[in-house]
Amino acid sequence: MNKFIFLSLIILAFSCKSPEARRPVSVKSGSFIDASVERNKKLNAKEKLRIEKIMQQQKDKNFIASPNGFWYSYKTKIDVDSLPTPQFGDLINYNYNVKALNGQVIYSTEAISTQTYAMDKQELFTGLREGLKLMKTGESMTFIFPSQKAYGYYGDGDKIGSNMPLICDVTVNSITPKN
Repeated sequence: MNKFIFLSLIILAFSCKSPEARRPVSVKSGSFIDASVERNKKLNAKEKLRIEKIMQQQKDKNFIASPNGFWYSYKTKIDVDSLPTPQFGDLINYNYNVKALNGQVIYSTEAISTQTYAMDKQELFTGLREGLKLMKTGESMTFIFPSQKAYGYYGDGDKIGSNMPLICDVTVNSITPKN
C-alpha cells in the first residue's frame, strides 16, 4: 500500500506542472523580405532612369507624372468639361496597343481589337486601369508604365516578360454610364 501512495504522490506532483510553450524548430528572420525590398527599389530606380531617358528623347510629347506611379502624354486632348471621366461601373470602349520601351510592338491594336471594360469591375493591369480613369471620350494618350504598374514579376505568360516596363497608346471611343 505504501508503494501505491508513493506512486500516486509522484504522479500527482508531475501532473500539476504548468504547460510550457513550445519553441520553434527554426527561427526565420525578415532577411528575405528586406532583400526583396532592396531588389525592388533598385529595379524601380533603374526603370525610372530608362523611362526618363525615353521621355527626354520624345521632345514633341509633354509627359505628365501621374500620382499613381506612371507617366502619360496626350495625343488628343478634349478640353470640354461637360464630358465625364469614367466612374465605378461605367462601360469604357477603347483601343490600345502595347510596346516595349525600345518601341517594339508587343501587341498591336489590331491584335488586341476593341475592348469594353467595366470600370473597376473587371481584371485589367493596374496602370491601364488607372490610366483609363484619366480619359474622356475621344481622347488618345500615350502611357509609360513601370513594370510594377504593368504585369510585374510574372508578366502575362506570353509575350510580356518578367519586370517589363511598357508603353501603351490608348484611345477611348466611348464611355457609357452604368445608370
